[in-house]
Amino acid sequence: MPFQHPEEIGFGHVIKRYVTRKDSPHPRYLELNSYRFLRPGWPHSKRFTRRLLDDAATITDAELSALLGFEWRARLTAAWLIGVDRREAFRDPLGDLLLASEVCYSGRGYCFALARLGTHADAEILTAYLDRYLPRTDLRYDQPAALGALLRLDAHLGTHHADRFTQPDGLWGQWVNALVHLRDQSGYTPDEQRRWADLQCEFANE
Repeated sequence: MPFQHPEEIGFGHVIKRYVTRKDSPHPRYLELNSYRFLRPGWPHSKRFTRRLLDDAATITDAELSALLGFEWRARLTAAWLIGVDRREAFRDPLGDLLLASEVCYSGRGYCFALARLGTHADAEILTAYLDRYLPRTDLRYDQPAALGALLRLDAHLGTHHADRFTQPDGLWGQWVNALVHLRDQSGYTPDEQRRWADLQCEFANE
């Protein structure tokens, strides 16, 4: 997808309205990227959650498309808004962006959105991503978020797409073990990735 500033297509308002707005001391995109809003006791949780849910319900498809055509902050925010409201029309664009992995950080948002959409088609996109990027042990992209989202979908759909990745000596273990300092870290277990995916999706149900 080509990069294009929303101002160039008549949507100059969307960055301030949805991406850099402050419902806490930091812009929305920073809170989404840090997952601070998922931590128990975060003092801005109620306001942040309410306004994110409200924006997800009211943003137009055209505005979302304008955000997806821009840089990582806009794409990350758009992915969350799409996922929260389950905008199925954006499944294919999100899949294309995830597989292309053009920019940093936003891929985790795409994975969240696909987990929220919750269908076999979304599981197929995540599986295709892991097939492409887990063998690339030199790349630290969004493999953990994709695995967590796929594990959540497997549990929801009664499928076993992730099994071949997580089996002993499977691609997940090879990817993790390629960096010595990641070996045996609890944060890189499949269960931990599934836990994070569940936390995000449950947050969106509030």
